[in-house]
Amino acid sequence: MKFGKFLLAAALMVSGLTASAQETERVEFNHHWFLQLQGGANYTLGEAKFDKLISPAAQVAVGYQFTPVWALRLAVNGWQSKGGFADNTTTYKWNYVAPALDVKFNLINAIAGWSPTRVFGLNIIAGVGANIAWGNDNNGPTLAGHEMTKYWTGTSVLPVGRAGLDLDFRLSKRVSLNLEAMANGTLEKYNSKAASHNSKDHNPDWYFTALAGVKINLGKVQNVIPVAVPVVVEEPAPAPAPAPKPVVREQPKPQPVVKKAPEMQTEIFYAIRQTTITDSEKGKVDNLINFLKANPETKVTVTGYADAGTGNPRVNMKYSQQRAENVAKALTEAGIDAARITVDAKGDTVQPYSENDKNRVTIAIAK
Repeated sequence: MKFGKFLLAAALMVSGLTASAQETERVEFNHHWFLQLQGGANYTLGEAKFDKLISPAAQVAVGYQFTPVWALRLAVNGWQSKGGFADNTTTYKWNYVAPALDVKFNLINAIAGWSPTRVFGLNIIAGVGANIAWGNDNNGPTLAGHEMTKYWTGTSVLPVGRAGLDLDFRLSKRVSLNLEAMANGTLEKYNSKAASHNSKDHNPDWYFTALAGVKINLGKVQNVIPVAVPVVVEEPAPAPAPAPKPVVREQPKPQPVVKKAPEMQTEIFYAIRQTTITDSEKGKVDNLINFLKANPETKVTVTGYADAGTGNPRVNMKYSQQRAENVAKALTEAGIDAARITVDAKGDTVQPYSENDKNRVTIAIAK
């Protein structure tokens, strides 16, 4: 029986709690490195039919995502290119490798904002680099009888400008399926062909790559910030007590009435990123000043807050501190003794209102 009474008492103590904290999360973007591994096909623009000029291609890239919108990567693309003639019987090939520095612009994040769970991403890519080609030496016999005014041997190094699109399909937090299409432009010498020796038409040579592979995010891609939200738990109703027996007591002597000191609470609200007291809120501060002057025995606690829905904890703490200090400054400038004023700041760690925007506030309690 004693053990049963102990369990009953413990249960009543636990049920007497009136509040607890429920943790919610705020997710923010984190800059990070990424790796791309891709394979596909290369098409070198020429006179022969499309299928005659397709060859294998591969690409490895390492990049850094600075913001949800902008990234920079170093990509190395290469394998094989082909050339051909209108007769569709004579083709020739050579090898190349093309390192390039690319800028990536995430169009979806720029329009709709960053989301950690978004499935689809679309990037616009632009870059510059160099095309290093070799293996053209063995094409001489194949090209006999054809005018090859730009024919090169040994190793060819040409500048390259490139642009294209990059599609990401999210598979997990770190891995996504990646599809990429790029157009690469270089000098006319690349495919060893020109209109004639005396031609003034120097058109650039083009090759196009279509690649598929994976993109792997390295390191943390997002920060999860816990936010404590107070949750009120209703206190259980006590069991009804038995009616007490009437007790005859002497009437107490009347006690002198102690006058309770007057109290006042004032809320000064702000717009987003605002710390100064607006004209619409100055009347509240004036009322507080008049109350303090009329009740010189009272003291006031001035507490600043910031909303958790915007900014970050460091910035929000700064905003709440400035809001509280500006109200305290208005009081001292009006003649209120600084010794009667206590200044505090809660940042976004405490949210006195359920409506997010109302938490950009300074609450002054005088008593």
